Amino acid sequence: MASFAEVVNRRRMTRSFSDRPLPPHLLEKMVDLASRAPSAGKSQGWDLVVLEGADTALFWDATLPGERRDSFVWHGLLNAPVICLVFADPGAYLERYSEPDKAHTGLGSGPQAWPVPYWTVDTSMAAMILLLAAEDAGLGALFFAVFNGEEALRQRLGVPEDRQLLGAIALGYRSPAPARTGRSATRPRRGADVIIHRGAWSPPPAGADR
Repeated sequence: MASFAEVVNRRRMTRSFSDRPLPPHLLEKMVDLASRAPSAGKSQGWDLVVLEGADTALFWDATLPGERRDSFVWHGLLNAPVICLVFADPGAYLERYSEPDKAHTGLGSGPQAWPVPYWTVDTSMAAMILLLAAEDAGLGALFFAVFNGEEALRQRLGVPEDRQLLGAIALGYRSPAPARTGRSATRPRRGADVIIHRGAWSPPPAGADR
């Protein structure tokens, strides 16, 4: 079994998949792990709409119509057997913080009362655990934004208007063919010596990558 550090170090965004389906119940096991992400007030305000197999065409037809696919460079992404749409639920947090043990915070009065939208924070942490769970299970995964066709997609899938779409996660087995890397892959990773500001904000050490 791989250590946590090995899983984190191996994880990369996958943009080319085989169409091999996931084993039964594997997705449920990964989502169960993601459900253990931190959650303010244990509000647990996030949901996934999961499209599998032929149903993934609903996603691609709405977000990448046929006339745009010829110029799409990540054709292997369309093979992913699972697309998960990640939704945050602000209302779950307002409801939870209106309950007697949390009402004194005033955070139940509306989204504007929150200095940080914890429904976005918590859902993002759950999505990160899902990406790591996929790596641990030997799968590839890609978190990506839904820039086009969101309204049509929401209508087709019956998503409530008050849910916030953070993005999509493609899941599946990696294609055995060599994958093209993203343009950002060669950018240097910031090290702990640059990220950590001990005691107070400080400039990065001389010569450090920013």
